[in-house]
Amino acid sequence: MDGFVNSEINNKIAVITFHHPKSNSLPSAILSKLADEIKNMSEDSNVNVIVLKSTGGKAFCAGASFDELISITDFEDGLRFFSGFANVINNIRKSKKFVIVSVNGKAIGGGVGLAAAGDYTFAVKNADIKLSEFALGIGPFVVGPAVERKIGKSAFAQISTDFEFYSAEWALNKGLYAVLCENEEELNSKVYTFAEKMSNMSMEATHELKKIFWEGTEDWDELLINRAKISGRLVLSDFTKDYIKKFKEK
Repeated sequence: MDGFVNSEINNKIAVITFHHPKSNSLPSAILSKLADEIKNMSEDSNVNVIVLKSTGGKAFCAGASFDELISITDFEDGLRFFSGFANVINNIRKSKKFVIVSVNGKAIGGGVGLAAAGDYTFAVKNADIKLSEFALGIGPFVVGPAVERKIGKSAFAQISTDFEFYSAEWALNKGLYAVLCENEEELNSKVYTFAEKMSNMSMEATHELKKIFWEGTEDWDELLINRAKISGRLVLSDFTKDYIKKFKEK
């Protein structure tokens, strides 16, 4: 597949890194690998805390792969693709380990969902966010519950409907980001320091704390798949196909 997902364990800290040459966009192969790695690291007795990050490019994550979106020709393929985002979010939610997300650049669409799914999210000061799915004729249906949980329904409605970039400072004030850093060097340092601290915490207490953090999301296995069904249907529309085609021709 284009791009990769790598995992590395050091001192009880698992670092999961993903990359795609097109601004760290997410095709189904990378989504599947991300979901698997998060689950594997969550079940590994040598891991106490998980860090999720991307590498290369100017964006942390540009969201769904347009190349794959435009190639979807039936509902089953659409459902399978958007279920990839559901599986990543749900595996973070269900992990007994604390999941830290390190946002080293702009987050768009599904990238905002990844940032929102983290138990604690660090970002650089230029890590602006945008939910652009509505412009495509789809909508942020799958990532919506994770984003709304962090920033509230009113703010979620705002960024979902005007699909403009919002500053990292705005995201910090709304609770999507916990910490803003001046640059990537400071980001890496603060993420590692925090991860090291978390790795020394009681795993039993961590699990109980996560259950409180995610209280009220017990229906997400079903909810996010139902949301994926909406996106899987809408992605087949002429509106969406035309939008993506025009975007790629720019």
